[in-house]
Amino acid sequence: MNKNTFNIDEIVDKYADMVYRIALTQMKNVHDAQDIFQEVFLRLVKNIDSIQNEEHLKSWLIRVTLNCSKTNLMSAWRKHTQPLEEEQNEIVFETKEQSDLYEHIQKLPKKYRTVLYLFYYEELSIKEISQITEQKETTVKSQLSRARGMLKNELESSGWQGSNF
Repeated sequence: MNKNTFNIDEIVDKYADMVYRIALTQMKNVHDAQDIFQEVFLRLVKNIDSIQNEEHLKSWLIRVTLNCSKTNLMSAWRKHTQPLEEEQNEIVFETKEQSDLYEHIQKLPKKYRTVLYLFYYEELSIKEISQITEQKETTVKSQLSRARGMLKNELESSGWQGSNF
């Protein structure tokens, strides 16, 4: 498909929350997540001609968000800086329980946060996560299983009083 088929404003309206949440989950920092968000949509404008369809668009946005986050986290500049203060969660949840659960997920290592987030929040299949993260399906299944176990241990050790997950 070409540039005339996609409306950038509509794409941003539809996928802005998803891109921002993924960036925030990866970066754990509101300001860095906002930078990643902008970078992803700038890249979309530059590469809109390569987008084939709606399904490809969503996968492309997720993959670019993950790649931009990884690049940012690995940058030499970032390795030599310290955050000034602890960032607060800027994602709005319907209930306090959802917000508390998200905070516990943020304590997990990045690879586990990523698969949990994509599976439960973006409702992607293991196959889709495998394609986006460029990992084998068995690796994604294993990471998802480990992430669930780690999250369960984290919740139990903190005395979390939410419903079963």
